[in-house]
Amino acid sequence: MNAQINKLYLAELASYIKTWGQELGFQQIGITDIDLDNHKKWFVEWLKKGFHGDMDYMSRYASKRISPGKLVPGTIRVISARMDYLPPLAAEPYQVLRQPDLGYVSRYALGRDYHKVLRNRLKSLTKRITSAIGIFGHRVFTDSAPVLEKAFAEKSGIGWIGKHSNIITRHAGSWFFLGEIYIDLPLPVDRSTTAHCGSCIACLDICPTHAIIAPYIVDARKCISYHTIELYGVIPLEFRRAIGNRIYGCDDCQIVCPWNRFAKLTSEPDFFARGDLDAPRLTTLFNWDETEFLRCTEGSAIRRIGYMRWLRNIAIALGNSPYSPLTVSALQARLTYESEQVHEHVLWALEEQKIRAERSHSLKISI
Repeated sequence: MNAQINKLYLAELASYIKTWGQELGFQQIGITDIDLDNHKKWFVEWLKKGFHGDMDYMSRYASKRISPGKLVPGTIRVISARMDYLPPLAAEPYQVLRQPDLGYVSRYALGRDYHKVLRNRLKSLTKRITSAIGIFGHRVFTDSAPVLEKAFAEKSGIGWIGKHSNIITRHAGSWFFLGEIYIDLPLPVDRSTTAHCGSCIACLDICPTHAIIAPYIVDARKCISYHTIELYGVIPLEFRRAIGNRIYGCDDCQIVCPWNRFAKLTSEPDFFARGDLDAPRLTTLFNWDETEFLRCTEGSAIRRIGYMRWLRNIAIALGNSPYSPLTVSALQARLTYESEQVHEHVLWALEEQKIRAERSHSLKISI
């Protein structure tokens, strides 16, 4: 096969891969090379400043993140894929956030664990490629290894990295998952897109804890998603009130992004909201025992934080809710729980409830 025919063959294969990807439920497929020089400096500086917090795995495997060939030898291209996840028939985010007796769960976690869904689809895509060309070198990733997935998504033309650090695409906003396939095939690469955030700083302004310290720079140590999902220990006092009723993750920067007026609702049943977690009562969730927690979060990404951190997060949300004897009773019932971590946050929440009760009483008297 001469070079010209080979070039045409690879271009045709790339086109087929994109078609197969859409047939498997992905909304967009892009292909790029593995040159991350434009992202390497930013990533290294981000680590040096400690913005990754306790996520030691970010620095431990840094060299493999910025050099894909070290992670999977022989890799010369990356197939980047995106899949919409915004669930239909779920309560509107602001509707939940404005009702402090409800718990807010990040919209990505309302359905089945995306790691499983995307990984299986990406594996199916590799099988189709194998059926067409034979065995080739590849490895599938879905937020499961040291991969700079946003960098590859940007390079492959899927979208641009917004000021909140999420990938945005003009025709679908940012409510989508990303997945990658490292391959050893010299496929033609797609052209990256241009950024379209302009002068907008809505995401910086809305962030409850000011974690977006500058355009494109997020200090995870201030981020609510980091504290409610990644952090294993005690949530610092300075962030507890700002957390509000967010018990798993935070979507504020996406909710406010103007480009998300173009976001599409997912048609993937696995991502539909399950178990009434789109607008749950905090006291109901707090009364779950561990068995019920495991049952109600089966197959969900929420399970990864475990029962104690689940209670920790809800205790903070209850502390931030309006004073209620029912809330106080639910918190007091957890004072005997064996976890010191849970105990500390429950005590804080009870003190917050006391403050709210006193304010409410004072207000009634003044009126």
